[in-house]
Amino acid sequence: MFLAAIGLFPGPAHRCPIALVDSPWSVKFPDWKRNASSVDLELSYVVEGSFANGGKELPMNLLFGGNQTLRQREESFDLEPKKNIHCGFAQVDGPELIARKDQGYVSHCRFLVATGIFDNYDQPHQPSNVSRLAHKIFCFIMLADHVSVKTFEEGKFLVRDENEGNWVGMWRVIEMKSLPYDEARRNGKVPKLLLHRLFPKTRYSIWIDGKLELVADPLLILERYLWRENQSFAIAQHKYHRSVYEEADACKRRKRYARPLIDQHMEVYRKEGLQPWSEAKLPLQSDVPEGGLIVREHTPMTNLFSCLWFNEVNRFTPRDQLSFGYVLHRLRYKFPFFMFPNCEYNTLVALHKHVREHSSKLEWVKRMDDLQKLAKNEGSADKFGT
Repeated sequence: MFLAAIGLFPGPAHRCPIALVDSPWSVKFPDWKRNASSVDLELSYVVEGSFANGGKELPMNLLFGGNQTLRQREESFDLEPKKNIHCGFAQVDGPELIARKDQGYVSHCRFLVATGIFDNYDQPHQPSNVSRLAHKIFCFIMLADHVSVKTFEEGKFLVRDENEGNWVGMWRVIEMKSLPYDEARRNGKVPKLLLHRLFPKTRYSIWIDGKLELVADPLLILERYLWRENQSFAIAQHKYHRSVYEEADACKRRKRYARPLIDQHMEVYRKEGLQPWSEAKLPLQSDVPEGGLIVREHTPMTNLFSCLWFNEVNRFTPRDQLSFGYVLHRLRYKFPFFMFPNCEYNTLVALHKHVREHSSKLEWVKRMDDLQKLAKNEGSADKFGT
């Protein structure tokens, strides 16, 4: 990466052409009864009345995730015709994450473009090159916490319609309430990985991280990466890393999360048999995705994969790229998906800088004793996943 930056090594192409169809009006929609997954699966979600631990109420993050045991984690990777799986907000009468007025709005959204901004970590970026047809059939939803919505209001670019809906340009802004974590980075994984739970009526979704601007028509994206390839899940390959362990080292070098927690995370995966990527894993091009853009058809199999992915993020670190390859490994690489070149990812989106460099004190932690001191000062180790 360093040699490429100073021009001494020809790194991978940043952008490349994509064979999109000429017009969204020429897109042929698939049969609604089609299911790209070869697995016959009926999926339901764990819901329990209480997760009390020895008479003591558990922290919100454990209640939200369902306090999955190690045995339940093991069983969750078995591909069975009927599965009842942990997948967030597990309590009976659990947290109302979205207001009723917003639930009513999204109830008609079958096609969805979604993004998220938490802790005012990014600025809103408007999608561009969206056709009239795509604008008509897609809902554009921005999930945000109270801090971010307040910032939008103070900046005077939040508009409220006659039905009390909030808008920033074409984004319908939905404030998420009762968020389970004290870390903005973790809260951002709730909509990113659990869109099928938040919006159960949605059939197709495109997720983009808050730092990104979508610069391609979403209907053409669905046609190119799902319908043309007969797939239900598409994600880009990471530009530099193919091995989860390479990505973990990069996260530590760039202070993207607490080093001791990343080390613990990777140690578990090593002990559970996850091997570094090698040519033996071909045709799988990489164990590490560029997770800023996820294209999904909400089939039972893609929903299962999203649940398993979220459960790993909930249990370990919120660096979701570190868990993606592990879930593939545990499913014995039987999850069908399309991993497209990173240069195409950079053609579909434009990257913008975060408002600030770091979103959490955790990202600066280098040693376990520093982590313990931080947890003690904050009053709880549970919020840090320790």
